[in-house]
Amino acid sequence: MNLKYKLSLVLLLATFIIPSITYAQLTDLARVEYTYFPQGDSENSFKRFRAFVNVPLKVSEDGYIVTGFEYRNFFLKLQDPEVLAAFDKTDLEHYQSFTFSLGYTDKFKDSDLRYALQGEVKAASNFRTSLESEDIIFGGSGYLIWDRTGDNEKNPPEKPWRLVLGLNYSTTAGRPFPLPFVNYYREFAPKWSFGLGVPKSNVKWEFVKDMELQGFVTLDGFFANIQEDITVTLPDGRQKIAENVGFTTVLSGIGYEWEFADHFLFYVYGGYTLVNDIRLRDTNDDDVFTINDTASYYTRGGIKVKI
Repeated sequence: MNLKYKLSLVLLLATFIIPSITYAQLTDLARVEYTYFPQGDSENSFKRFRAFVNVPLKVSEDGYIVTGFEYRNFFLKLQDPEVLAAFDKTDLEHYQSFTFSLGYTDKFKDSDLRYALQGEVKAASNFRTSLESEDIIFGGSGYLIWDRTGDNEKNPPEKPWRLVLGLNYSTTAGRPFPLPFVNYYREFAPKWSFGLGVPKSNVKWEFVKDMELQGFVTLDGFFANIQEDITVTLPDGRQKIAENVGFTTVLSGIGYEWEFADHFLFYVYGGYTLVNDIRLRDTNDDDVFTINDTASYYTRGGIKVKI
């Protein structure tokens, strides 16, 4: 795969990560999650802790204001000889992000069509020093939601469905333009449903009451500023400056969810990465150094509270 094509693919995949998180947090009230990627054929590994909480406030019959806060803690264990020879890993293994969001959702007058708007401000960095302007990322999203899942209908459809169309804007390096979000959900048989779209597609089966299995393909990743830019020495002796770090991956696997109490779910997912790219980038969003792009197994689990 040539460099130009690879850069285009990674950018395209990364564009959908933030919209998926934004929409999910309009329906999830809280979540605590841990993810582990033991990089294949490598001494490197990636760990992440994530937690967020949303507080909805009803302001009209169908309207809600939702305030939210999310914290993410990333740890990159860098041990490969190629990495250690290219740059000093000091202060480059630990990253954090803090996100504050404000959303509003309501239905159009005399219609079942719902809209949702959300804005956010995020600080994402290795935070070697105090907060810098390059650490700050602004974002905004808007969605239209056609929901015929039957939760609030006297005569629900025989095969419930939901369609979500949206746009997301973020000031993340390399993405200063609106990007689309599409998700179509349908229950096609008793205890069976599917979801099609980007960033996630899946098939679910409720094999016993309150327990589900699913097969899925989804996107994941993170982006963070590197304070006090670093010099990277390439194998041919050239030197380049790295200003940010990005991780983009396409995950495939199976998952288990258990609603052990009303609105409380325990979940665990595991599988294999189809695309796995951890890279350092310069101010123009061009690759400077690829830390790892080898496929690997992974696991993710946690507890979430849903509406």
